[in-house]
Order: sequence, then C-alpha cells, then structure tokens
Amino acid sequence: MSQRKSGALLGYVNIIVKNMVYLVYTPMLLHFVGQADYGVYQTANSFVFSLTLLTFGFSQAYVRFYMRFKAKGDKKGIESLNGTYLIMYAAVSIIALILGLVFASCANIFFSKGFTPDEIRLARILLSIMAVNIAVTLFSTVFDAYIISHEEFVFQQSRQLFTTLATPLIAFALLELGAGTIGVACAQLAVTVILLLLNMKYSIKKLGMQFYIRGCSKSLLMSIAIFSAWIFTNQICDLINDNMPNVLLGMLSGAEAVAVFAVAVQIRAVFSSLSVTMASIFTPLINQIVAERNDNRELTMLMTRIGRYQAILFLWIWGGFILVGRFFVAKWAGTEFDSVYWMVIAMTTAIFIPLVQNTGIEIQRAKNMHKARSIVYLCMAVVNLAITILLAPYVNVWAPTLGYMVYSVVGCGIFMNWYYQNRIGLDMLYFWRKMSRCIIAALPSIAVCVIASHWLSVVSWFSFVIWGFVYTAIYTIVAYRFMLNKDEKEQLKSRVLKVGK
Repeated sequence: MSQRKSGALLGYVNIIVKNMVYLVYTPMLLHFVGQADYGVYQTANSFVFSLTLLTFGFSQAYVRFYMRFKAKGDKKGIESLNGTYLIMYAAVSIIALILGLVFASCANIFFSKGFTPDEIRLARILLSIMAVNIAVTLFSTVFDAYIISHEEFVFQQSRQLFTTLATPLIAFALLELGAGTIGVACAQLAVTVILLLLNMKYSIKKLGMQFYIRGCSKSLLMSIAIFSAWIFTNQICDLINDNMPNVLLGMLSGAEAVAVFAVAVQIRAVFSSLSVTMASIFTPLINQIVAERNDNRELTMLMTRIGRYQAILFLWIWGGFILVGRFFVAKWAGTEFDSVYWMVIAMTTAIFIPLVQNTGIEIQRAKNMHKARSIVYLCMAVVNLAITILLAPYVNVWAPTLGYMVYSVVGCGIFMNWYYQNRIGLDMLYFWRKMSRCIIAALPSIAVCVIASHWLSVVSWFSFVIWGFVYTAIYTIVAYRFMLNKDEKEQLKSRVLKVGK
C-alpha cells in the first residue's frame, strides 16, 4: 500500500482514537484534579496556545518552496531552505519561551480577580512548563515539515497516534502519584521532547536532511515572509471564528451560553478533522504538479476525486448524527445541551462545501494565489462577529451559529467557487456534476432512516448501536451502488479479496 493510502488510513484511525480518548480523558482529569484546578489548567493552556501565532504561517509555506527546489534539482537550494527555517524557528522558539515565562511571572496581574492565591501559584507553574512545551513544539516544526515534504505519511501519522495514546497514559500515572495538573503538563512536555528527538533522528538519519546556514538568502527569506503573510491572516480568521464567539457570548449572554456553544464547536471540529486529514496527505503532490506542469485539468481531476471521497465520508457521519446525535449529546453532555444537536446540524450543513473542497486551499497556496481568499475570509470573520454582537442579546447561542453559517456559505462557499472557476482556472462545473451524484444518492438513505426512527426511537445505548449498524449498512450499499464509479468498484473488490486471502 502506498504512503498516501496508508497515511490516510492511519489518519482516520488517529481521528477515531483521538475522539475516543477525549471522551475518557476529560472526565478523568475532572475526577483527579477537580473543577477548579481543571479550569486553571485550561486557562493556562489557552493562554500559551496563542503563542503558536508566532509561526506566522511559515510551516505551511515550507512544502511549496521545497517542491520548487526539488523540481529544479536544486540540492543547494533545499539545504539553504532548511538552514533558513532552522534559524527562523530557533528564533521563534526562543521568543515563545521568553513570552511564556513573562506570562508566568505576571500570573498575579492576569488572574488576580478570578483566581485564589493558590490557583495563581498553580497557574504560574503551569504557564512555565507549557512555555517550554510550546517552544519545543515550534522547533520540531522544521523537521516535521521536511518529513511531510518527503511524503512519509506512515511515520507522521504513527507519531501522532503515539502522541494521542502516550500523553493520557503518562498523565494518568502521574495523577495516580498525586502530581495533579502539574503532572499533566509534565506529561505533555515529556511526549513533546520525545517527538522532537524522533523527528530529528528520522529527518537527519533516515531522510538525509542537511542544512546550509552560512549566507542564508535574504531573497528567499523575503519570499517566504510574503507568501506566509496571507496564511497568517487565515490563522487570525480561525482564531476569530473559534475563540472570539465564546468571549462575546460570555459578555453578552453568560457562562451557560458559552458552555453550550463550546460543546457544539467541539462536535463541529470532528467533521472538519475528517476532511483536513485527507487533504493534507496530498499537499506534496499538489505542489509537485504545480511546480512541474501547472496543469489545471490534472488539478481539477485530483480535487474532484478527493472531494468525492470526502463527501462520501462527510455525508455518512452527517446523516448518522442527524439519526442518533440527539441521544448522544444528551448522554454525553447532558439534557440541558439539547440545542447543541440543532446547532451542529446547522453549522455542519453550512460547511459541507468548504470541507469537500479543502484540496483547493492547497492548490491556491501552491500557485501563490491565496491572497484573495485571506482577504475575503477576514472580512467574513468580521461579519461573523458583527452578527454575534447584534443578535446575542436576542437569540443567545444561535447568534454565533448564524454568524458562522453566513461566513461559511458566503465566504467559503459562494465566493471560493467563483474564485476557483474564474481566477484559479479549475473546472468547478465538472466538480459539482461529479459531487451531485454523491449528494443525490445519500439523502434518500438518510431520510428513510430518520423517518423510521420516529417509530423506533433511539432511547437507549442498545437502540443507538442497532440504528448505527442499520444506517451504516444501508449507506454502504447505496455508496457502493451509486456513488463509486466502475474503476473504484473494481479496486474495492480486489482489495477485499486480498484481505480475505
């Protein structure tokens, strides 16, 4: 099996494992440390996480420049690129460490109104540990980008799976010893250091990564900075869309509204992760096509093929949530979170278009045509905030939900499809002709199961599992019969036969 296929498979295994661990990990932390210390831990974590903006989008620019040097056979250029990134991320890591330690020393100023003296002391220790952790994480990005450029997806995804499992296991051991949230932070740091060492060894020993540091090209550095500036703008948009609504809801509607919207966002993030995982696997290939041939027809075909797979997976999860999601939310979060069910359906429906077109983002970046997207997304993020501010006093948690829907449909959907067709040069009419086959086939199977569930309701974990199996079986038959083309059916048959043998 190829690196891309194996990497994609491991990527989805990661998603499943990560969400299963998440369902257990949070209650475990609350049990060991209590709600107050857990709140201090999450506050410190969010505070330090903002330091990741110091990357300014440089990490996502590496693959593009690497592929351009590779297409020219310029080994010295690649070594210079590695040296430039090593210097940049060493500097960024030091700055992040210093700022994190400054945050820690000022913990009394930041948290004096909301925390007790003991909680402030705990926050200071946590901020210090997390500052070291974020600095190590940032420095490891240099080697991580090199591994991705070589399409070593099996190693990459295996390493992420190790992180997903090792962190809670080490944390559990330290919690049993009475280390509290400090032990949890130390567990994260220990895993991060191990990953850095693994990345360095794999990049240098296995892949032969070399650095040319003397006389790093100023023109190269300037090109990277210009290219990354618009990626940085997108990161600001993500920060606005994912974090600011919580702040505004807290100011305008209260803490309960924040909790409800936060749960909805967590579930929405599962849908996003399903799409991003597959798109990220093809980033090196897209950059290679643009660097060597820049063939829009080939890019359209690739985007359509990946988009169809993303749509088949998305529609399965989306329909399943419509069918059994209300019961799941009630049991997992509580009956007071009933509105989360409808909010998730509304938001995930709105992001269907951008999620099946995630590959297009990488095509834009490979062509260095992502400026317009960044500007439009920033404007739509401001519209999202405006809708939240204006409507929150009247419709509560539905204000940021509606704002996010407008952002997704207008900015990520309507504008981006026009931009792909008229500026990038992709054939979006062809894309949607192929995509419509998946949509038309999926909706009836979802509708039949949802209608039937009104007579046989999901009221227990037993009925939850039964409906999950029934729906999956029906959807699988429909997907095979109507969504896959002839070649894909033959490939699937051959793989099933190989597994059987």
